Amino acid sequence: MRFLIVRTDIRAVADGDIAAAWVDGHRLRDETTAPEPRRQIVHAEDRDAALVLARALATVGAVRAGKQRVKVLPLGEARPAFRHRPGHTIT
Repeated sequence: MRFLIVRTDIRAVADGDIAAAWVDGHRLRDETTAPEPRRQIVHAEDRDAALVLARALATVGAVRAGKQRVKVLPLGEARPAFRHRPGHTIT
């Protein structure tokens, strides 16, 4: 399985917004509609490689200071560049 490792900025949130989200029961952040700004993107072919890369990105000063975060996202199985159709020969 392939993975995407992303280093993003953490958006600041006002205390009033946190309290309102808690009371209303809705999400404070919705990554599908408004993702955090990306700083760096890396691909990995397997989980172990993804975790090694994520650990390396986590050593960046902004991540250690809590201003950025590292996310490891599974992308699914790699698809072949072409598919073989039954009845056709490959030459």
